[in-house]
Amino acid sequence: MQRFFVEPSQIDEGAHQIHITGSDVKHIVNVLRMKTGEELWISDGDKKEYHCTIEAIDAEEVCLHILYSQEPDYELPNKIYLFQGLPKADKMELIIQKAVELGAAGIVPVSTKNAVVKLDAKKEEAKRKRWQAIAESAAKQSGRSLMPQVMGLMTLGQAFDYIEKEQFALRLIPYEHEDGMEGSRQELSRVAPGQDIAVFIGPEGGFDEAEISLALKKGVRPVSLGKRILRTETAGLAMLSVLMMRLEGGL
Repeated sequence: MQRFFVEPSQIDEGAHQIHITGSDVKHIVNVLRMKTGEELWISDGDKKEYHCTIEAIDAEEVCLHILYSQEPDYELPNKIYLFQGLPKADKMELIIQKAVELGAAGIVPVSTKNAVVKLDAKKEEAKRKRWQAIAESAAKQSGRSLMPQVMGLMTLGQAFDYIEKEQFALRLIPYEHEDGMEGSRQELSRVAPGQDIAVFIGPEGGFDEAEISLALKKGVRPVSLGKRILRTETAGLAMLSVLMMRLEGGL
């Protein structure tokens, strides 16, 4: 069944109605060719979702009738933010799509010393809008109840300041020179439900030694993802997969 996200202001629970506007109207009418009486799910982007039928359609709005609402348990018990060093080409699009499917609550593009890609303000805003659209599409496809956010570009220093300000409880950085898996298991065992988790992934060239040193000073703990060197588009997804299994399956 199709799923869409709306703002709380679009929901009128007293009248049992939800009003869809903007680009979603065209998608419902012209792409999906949905008709009155058809059913769909609506999420408020946080914790509540609504099972609805299409009540009326016009050029500017699709009006839905709320059949019932519920608070699903689709999300991880912890919010995970992926701080991704800017990769080359279109790799960021793949990373965002799969990170959302694996349960990331936020993706933060990060400028690092070894990153080849450089974004000026104009390109950054255009890219962020594109990336946010990809995150929204992935959230719909994977049945998320929370809308993950793609944040604005940060330097690595700004990213470290951000996790300090927001008091992230667990801060991890996969690092190829970190030996053994036992330390990684110990780090993952420290996480408790409800705590925010930050995962830092370097670009194709990896993190500079000075960046790793700064990370350690900021309480970011290095972990191993095994004996093999993973590509930047693989490392973050591997880390998110491990965290998902740990948080949902108790591994």
